[in-house]
Amino acid sequence: MPTPRLLTSDDWPETELRAAVLAGELVPVGWCWASPAEPQTPSLRAAAHAWRVPDERVVASGRSAAWIWGATSRPPSPVEVSVPPTVRIRVDPDVRLREVRLPAEDTVLVGPIRVTSPERTAVDLLRAPGAFDASAHDALRGLVAIGVVRVDEVRRRLAALGTIPMVRQAARRLDQAIAASPDQAPAGVSPR
Repeated sequence: MPTPRLLTSDDWPETELRAAVLAGELVPVGWCWASPAEPQTPSLRAAAHAWRVPDERVVASGRSAAWIWGATSRPPSPVEVSVPPTVRIRVDPDVRLREVRLPAEDTVLVGPIRVTSPERTAVDLLRAPGAFDASAHDALRGLVAIGVVRVDEVRRRLAALGTIPMVRQAARRLDQAIAASPDQAPAGVSPR
């Protein structure tokens, strides 16, 4: 299957692209544009992410990965990526870069880029330092709602982390997010 066609400001001036959106001829896909008939698949979003952050050594993670998987309708600001601790790169000011060891099983090749797996994305959202804000909460609930993450699998992964920092807080955040979900499953049933 051919890769989806995205238009960027490299193809047309941005003002023309935005005018095409107003005319209903294009829809925004992150920092790019596509035909309204083009399905908003993870590979399409990954291609848009790759245009924004073209370095092949980075892995889309956190809220960026959640957007690529389809858990949110808009890409995050700032863009969130991860690199191994041994890699040194420069990124734009609106790109949040984390140095982290990612086992091969925690990343997936989606289109032209590597993305954290849905389960790893959920764990990263839950373990992020600082407040568990509405965008992280919505991204986590979106991963569960679209069925790419099972709550029981996230719990298992958190338990497997042992006593590393933020695990207990992550488990509490997961409970809060699931309790706040309007489509919460009955007791004893894991939402899918």
